[in-house]
Amino acid sequence: MAEVVLQSISKSFSGHQALDDVSMTVADGSFVVLLGPTGAGKTTTLRIISGLEEPESGDVRIGGRSMKGLSPAERNVAMVFQQYSLYPHLTVRENLAFPLRSPLLKTPAAEIERKVAAVAETLRISHKLDNKATALSGGEMQRVSIGRALVRNPQIYLMDEPLSSLDAKLRADLRVELKSIQANSGATLLYVTHDQVEAMTMATHVGVLDHGRLVQFGPPREVYEQPVSLYAAARLGQPRINIMPADLFPSMPARAVHIGLRPEHIRLGQGEEGLVNRVERLGDQTRLHLSFRGQSIVTVVEPHTALRSGDLVKIEPIAPLYFDADGARLI
Repeated sequence: MAEVVLQSISKSFSGHQALDDVSMTVADGSFVVLLGPTGAGKTTTLRIISGLEEPESGDVRIGGRSMKGLSPAERNVAMVFQQYSLYPHLTVRENLAFPLRSPLLKTPAAEIERKVAAVAETLRISHKLDNKATALSGGEMQRVSIGRALVRNPQIYLMDEPLSSLDAKLRADLRVELKSIQANSGATLLYVTHDQVEAMTMATHVGVLDHGRLVQFGPPREVYEQPVSLYAAARLGQPRINIMPADLFPSMPARAVHIGLRPEHIRLGQGEEGLVNRVERLGDQTRLHLSFRGQSIVTVVEPHTALRSGDLVKIEPIAPLYFDADGARLI
């Protein structure tokens, strides 16, 4: 595996700025997640690293070597797309083996068989090896698609929302498997998603993209607890952070326009009164949906709370985050 460095990468399409002076280091052996909504520049970043797109300015360096002028095959990267990239006329075994049969790799037949068997076992598709790709379910197809990348030993794995089309249970299972595979193998992995749960549970580092600009980069807990902007604060957290006018509570700092409160940073029992609109019981926790001075607030309480809709509760902010008129964090 190798360190991947983006140096001042910019790219536009028909006048639209897809990436704007993006610099980022994906450390050797790290699991980096790029997070942002559609159009933030996540997929463009992957395509530039892989060589499928060329940047207008800046450089990509993999293992200390500039990738300028190198084709995707010469870069030794493995990419997993959102849609299954399988050969329908081939069996699962043949699909998994296909990348290893590249003339550039020259992998011996015995090694191909060993790697295919090992990856199939890891992804729990050993019993499907002789099935045609067309006979698989959607989840099995995506496992094979991921397996086609895992059989190789590239400098970096690039994954473009590979779990987004799967059902919730399979998505959760594969999140655990992917993180385990990466941790055990020491692989360098750059993963694109708009799913904040994937970012929080899988990443060693998160890069938050906003309209082509990298606005924050760091460990997920750091981005969650110390966001640099209102935009970054809203990218992580479930339930989402409560954003309200800063003057709802006393002692706001100068220039504060917005206050951000994570659901767990609202204390009940003292302060000012709010109305419980709805009680959402989720088993391991209970969410309260409150009305407070014309604002809607979500907070988290212990699972067996006796509170009901229509109750009045007193609330007080703990560890609030403040933002100025432009959305920048006030420290």
